[in-house]
Amino acid sequence: MRLFVAVVPPPPILDELAEFLGPFQNDLPDLRWLRRDQQHITLTFLGEVDDRTHDRLLPRLERAVARHPRLTLSLAGAGAFPNPAHARVLWTGVYGDRRDLARLAASTTAAGRREGTLPDKHPGFRPHLTLARCRRPVDVRSLLEPLAAFAGGTWTAESVHLMRSHLPGRGRTTVVYESLHSWPLR
Repeated sequence: MRLFVAVVPPPPILDELAEFLGPFQNDLPDLRWLRRDQQHITLTFLGEVDDRTHDRLLPRLERAVARHPRLTLSLAGAGAFPNPAHARVLWTGVYGDRRDLARLAASTTAAGRREGTLPDKHPGFRPHLTLARCRRPVDVRSLLEPLAAFAGGTWTAESVHLMRSHLPGRGRTTVVYESLHSWPLR
């Protein structure tokens, strides 16, 4: 199964984001906007994990999450990976307790590495929430200025989720995310 560890913003925050993004979603037809049930802040991408490793990973992740406090977060601004002129991902930034969020991500990454789910060289944590993707690079510079004005409300992240990605296939045309487990932050 394909797994990742994430923080999921609460519905009122996602409502606020959806309302702001609505007027821009037809500006660039190559962008595929994520549905609200797909929106999250990835802490650690674990990749393909077999059942045995999954079972060993659960207590490690539980201990990792339990060491960290609840986080006050907000979403604001916009950016693109790898760059605005050739973007494949359009995102909004994560603000607030960023240092604590980075420590939480490091802990969940260490738990995954201990179980062998991650290579030794793992990309660094860049806190963001993906808004849209595209198969081929697209120039999103025209969207970044108006999207940069977004400043969402704050919320308290109280839990962390182990999520499973169900990729397209077997009657699915889009990725579906399923929360398998969640653990409270202290």
